[in-house]
Amino acid sequence: MTLGAGRVCLIFLLLSSGCLRQEEWGNVTVVMKTELGEIELALDTIRAPITAKNFLRYADAGFYDGGRFFRTVTPGNQPNNKVKIDVIQCEIDTARQHEEFPPIPMESTEKTGILHKDGTLSMARDGPNTATSSFSICVHDQPELNFGGKRNPDGYGFAAFGHVRAGMDVVRKIHASNADGQRLTPPVRILSVKRKPQ
Repeated sequence: MTLGAGRVCLIFLLLSSGCLRQEEWGNVTVVMKTELGEIELALDTIRAPITAKNFLRYADAGFYDGGRFFRTVTPGNQPNNKVKIDVIQCEIDTARQHEEFPPIPMESTEKTGILHKDGTLSMARDGPNTATSSFSICVHDQPELNFGGKRNPDGYGFAAFGHVRAGMDVVRKIHASNADGQRLTPPVRILSVKRKPQ
């Protein structure tokens, strides 16, 4: 697929005027340092701009520094769920949870086309349009988290916004860590989350 001349001109004008930075039309790479190792995250700011930029505002403001992976979901620890999934979930520094930004509109996989594959980043939520800062990383493909999937009764699925570019070995190590039910014991601390220089 090629861009029309008008669209190419618009992108050029926006870039040259400083109105549109590269990170706003391409993937942004973020390095998450945990106590078990580094995970490199690629955020899809093209297809999931609202969700990716929401993550970046938390990261840039240091909310994830001092946060933790607190939950591991495996086939063996979901006795009350008919639809099983494999993910790990993290949260921001608990001391800053009262500072969270307002919830964001939901960019479902039907809108973005970003499916829940092995290593996909996905926002945690209750109802639609309730996601704030907590997100999960898929371990193995998780089609039931896509739009129309049965993990969430409302059928909207979850908002995927990027993928693990490097460090799935660390993700799997966290996934296999000791847990009491789904709660990691102890949780895995996040030391820092920073953008990788372009």
